[in-house]
Amino acid sequence: MEGQPAFIIDDLDEHDIEAINYGGCHSGAYMPAVTYHQALRTMSEHGDDVFDFIEQHAGEIPVPKTIESWSGLAVFYLSYAVELYAMQATNK
Repeated sequence: MEGQPAFIIDDLDEHDIEAINYGGCHSGAYMPAVTYHQALRTMSEHGDDVFDFIEQHAGEIPVPKTIESWSGLAVFYLSYAVELYAMQATNK
């Protein structure tokens, strides 16, 4: 989809956006956000952009209920940002 953030490494079409909005990234709709090694790599490369995106579009950075590992944090924040992007892409 045109204009998507750099932290979304796969090109998303309308069906992908719909699937993310319906079931979230954890449903398998966007696997790069929930695969630990890919989420870590993406957050290492684009983490500042992910946090900036979340803060700009949600108003604050959410705090996970539990913190299990660095990989878990990467998945949490990247999934949150991708799902936030999908919601906004639908509302355009």
